[in-house]
Amino acid sequence: MLKTSRAQKFIKSKVFILLILLVLEVVVFTILSQGLYVSIINIRNILNSIVITAFLTVGAVLLMVRGYVDISASAVGCFTTMMVATLLAAGMPWPIAILFCLIASGVVGFVNAVLITECGFQPFIVTMAMAQVLKGLQYIIFGTNRIDIKDPTMVALGTQRIGGLVPYTLVLALICIIVYGFILSKTYFGKSIYMIGGNPQAAKLAGFNPKKMAYILFINDSILAGLAGCLLAFRMKAGALDSITNGQFTGMTGAILGGVSFGGGTGGMFGAFIGMLVISGFKTGLTLLAVPPWWMTFGSGALLLFALAFDRFASFRRTKS
Repeated sequence: MLKTSRAQKFIKSKVFILLILLVLEVVVFTILSQGLYVSIINIRNILNSIVITAFLTVGAVLLMVRGYVDISASAVGCFTTMMVATLLAAGMPWPIAILFCLIASGVVGFVNAVLITECGFQPFIVTMAMAQVLKGLQYIIFGTNRIDIKDPTMVALGTQRIGGLVPYTLVLALICIIVYGFILSKTYFGKSIYMIGGNPQAAKLAGFNPKKMAYILFINDSILAGLAGCLLAFRMKAGALDSITNGQFTGMTGAILGGVSFGGGTGGMFGAFIGMLVISGFKTGLTLLAVPPWWMTFGSGALLLFALAFDRFASFRRTKS
């Protein structure tokens, strides 16, 4: 009986609908591409394309379950690509350079949390302003020139593959998703995020500390964005401006498609991962079919609108019930 109820609950969930959408996507693109879509190389490309986005998505999922949104993460990542490349070019050892970048990223998250929790500013406005500040600082400090990375260890981390097939960065991304998925779904800390996100006032009365949670989640989000920026720089063998600008919204779209609500208190890491696969598979399929890039931009925007509409409909159903 218990297994039956769980199966029925899963069938009614967003994740099940998303899995059906993913299967349909695979079938359609496989037919249109005459089988090229399910080739090993293309599957690897799909998975490889979610590597950087995965770190941004993981941070976004935790914040959105809590009921917050942070649109400065991609700016943190872009800033970090230039910072780590500059530090390595100056001769700083790579462990210290990465640590410095992650600390700097965490400071951004701390400032966001202070402005939101202590000053009472809206998260969307604060993080949008922070994104603009970081973008301006990026040009002021680093200029517009490409900064090459020549450290062999970091280049190997960003470009080499295990057995010639699986990139090291993909393994790191999957480990990150699994670890944070476990934390969110199986630990007291993760359950407290759901409780605070579902009803902050009741959670506070129950002894939880929403303000402390906000600091942890915003700092964590920025650190993951900084890590994404470092890995992207190693993959490109250079720091480049505006390198992951679109990754922020791709990650948020995947999270919403996977069942994470802007209202907080719902969703999980597995659904967000499937959502990322749907978006990545969609873009890769269009590229395989040589569809003009503006159609990919249109499709990405349409998916985001669909995700928002779906989230709104689900919230309406929860409120009605």
